Amino acid sequence: MGTLAALLAGRKIATPETHYRAEVEGNIEKVNDILKITATRVRYYLRAAEEKQADARECFSTYIKHCPAAQSVLGCIKIEDELIFEN
Repeated sequence: MGTLAALLAGRKIATPETHYRAEVEGNIEKVNDILKITATRVRYYLRAAEEKQADARECFSTYIKHCPAAQSVLGCIKIEDELIFEN
């Protein structure tokens, strides 16, 4: 959430708790008799003015390459994400 929030802030899109949240789910599977996290699904919810939504989508499309956590697990854990705008 922090990396995306920082990119949004650079576009003057505020991310207080009342306007920005995430829901995260994951899969844990037994692989070679070891439990492993194999996938995560992250849904980001954002309240943003309509004129800022294109900027928010652009930030969302690039945040993973800047995110230390995502970069640490790419290739090991499948990451699915989506950005949902709320009113």
